Amino acid sequence: MATLKGLLVAVLGCAFFCNAILAVRELNDDSAMAARHEQWMVQYGRVYKDAAEKARRFEAFKANIKFIESFNAAGNRKFWLGVNQFADLTNDEFRATKTNKGFKPSTVKVHTGFRYDNVSIDALPASVDWRTKGAVTPIKDQGQCGCCWAFSAVAATEGIVKLSTGKLVSLSEQELVDCDVHGEDQGCEGGLMDDAFKFIIKNGGLTTESSYPYTAVDGKCKSGSNIAASIRGYEDVPANNEAALMKAVANQPVSVAVDGGDMTFQFYSGGVMTGSCGTDLDHGIAAIGYGQTSDGTKYWLMKNSWGTTWGENGYMRMEKDISDKKGMCGLAMEPSYPTK
Repeated sequence: MATLKGLLVAVLGCAFFCNAILAVRELNDDSAMAARHEQWMVQYGRVYKDAAEKARRFEAFKANIKFIESFNAAGNRKFWLGVNQFADLTNDEFRATKTNKGFKPSTVKVHTGFRYDNVSIDALPASVDWRTKGAVTPIKDQGQCGCCWAFSAVAATEGIVKLSTGKLVSLSEQELVDCDVHGEDQGCEGGLMDDAFKFIIKNGGLTTESSYPYTAVDGKCKSGSNIAASIRGYEDVPANNEAALMKAVANQPVSVAVDGGDMTFQFYSGGVMTGSCGTDLDHGIAAIGYGQTSDGTKYWLMKNSWGTTWGENGYMRMEKDISDKKGMCGLAMEPSYPTK
């Protein structure tokens, strides 16, 4: 009986001891995560209004770190995720601030013509990167304003202006945000790249970034800005046709709409994005090239507008020529480009 009692005490003692160790470990893990959060806050200049908000952000931060580390640990993908400036946002919050709330995929397309229709795929270069041709301005950051449509349209416009004039000019997204407000485009509330092109044509062009700097909020239109660059028109790439998109991108940067709201997009850090992806178009980016990795994976090279701490220094690669005709994240659904 004494032996049984001693055994029971030993078992209970072990259970208590083990639970105590687990509790200490969890406390230490939470402490380590809290320290990591503090370091992240310093890195990205994040300040919270009170302890309650900080606690909420810490919980989101922990959940996101867990997701990122679990995703990367799987080790069976061609891209990876990283802890970036969005690490304290839930995915719903990220969608609300970084994607295009007002994007409405066109139900009826007016045929614009496609000047590259008769270009032979076989005649195209195996890879293109418009950065190497000086046709891409440095990465910009839209901040908390949902005007990705303006950044996408401006990137494509900057490209064709460089290719037609030989001069790379950083143009004003803020002019679009403030002044292109009498149609579908509504500044930080969202818009469409085609409508941005229409405004640029009607307006006679856009002024420079330096003359009309970006503020990341809706502002009053400053009329009479000096025009720095113009376009004559725009054309839509035939929908759901990556071969047609390749013809266009081989000749100039192209505006592209994608589904950019899921967590893999939120925390994309490098590699070629592959696998499943939605096609609910909500984000505008610019296709500035294409290529192929050493393992044979074909990709599109994209310029984003979330700063240089996201993705590959602000850029990303997305798998090219997938089985779904809509393209990775719907990238082949609504491409368009300006013309000179």
